Amino acid sequence: MSPLSEKRLFLLDMDGTLYLDEELFDGTKDFLNHVKQIGGRYLFLTNNSSKGVESYVEKMQRLGIDSTASDFFTSVDATAEYLKNGFQDKLLYVFGTNSFKKQLRDVGFRVTDQLSDEVDVLLCGFDTELTFQKLEDACILLNRGVPFIATNPDWVCPTWYGYVPDCGSVCEMLFRATGRRPLVIGKPQPEMALLAMNACGIAPEQTILIGDRLYTDIACGVNAGIDTILVLSGESTLQTLEESETKPSYVFENIRQVLTCLENGGNYEAQL
Repeated sequence: MSPLSEKRLFLLDMDGTLYLDEELFDGTKDFLNHVKQIGGRYLFLTNNSSKGVESYVEKMQRLGIDSTASDFFTSVDATAEYLKNGFQDKLLYVFGTNSFKKQLRDVGFRVTDQLSDEVDVLLCGFDTELTFQKLEDACILLNRGVPFIATNPDWVCPTWYGYVPDCGSVCEMLFRATGRRPLVIGKPQPEMALLAMNACGIAPEQTILIGDRLYTDIACGVNAGIDTILVLSGESTLQTLEESETKPSYVFENIRQVLTCLENGGNYEAQL
């Protein structure tokens, strides 16, 4: 574990870490400005495959944060990178939003949402346009034996009124129906963090991942061999932390507390 004062690449989860729905958490803007002031770089990492990067750029703009597409790395990006090796010419049945399907088409994949004998792969994402027909199609394909790939294992997605089922919950439902589990690409797999470090040219010891979920965000950092910060502003609590085998390098209440620590020279012990 290297000192927080040495970090220069900050890989940031968004929902539950920087904001909740349309509410920007206190300290987020100041934190992002501080990273720039110390000559650092941040990237927004998200497992949410239901939206394209342009939607996140627009959302950040609404929240008062200037950003570009290059500031984001999503589970769709990681999934596309994975699919380029062996699945480039396969017909993908995409269990997800129209935005998800468009993102895949835009990078050259053959995509369908119609059941047929030609389908080679079932690809599942966070689907805010879920229908029973998709569930039925997925079960038929899984019983047929096609490869099963999912963008992320998140059980829930946070909203202003609580939580809604995310990709992991739907995949669990499909498992109960068919006995098939997917290969998961996004967090907690290390690829998103590894690809981000490679793109920025910053070493692991100078990188830290900040998120609110132990089983995706923190596990991703651990699997990638980098330090992590768990913030308690989202899904995780001190109780879930105590019960989890996955442990972060640091724990803070929220992003404001992370900023305060960095402004004080990264002295973590002083924050406890």
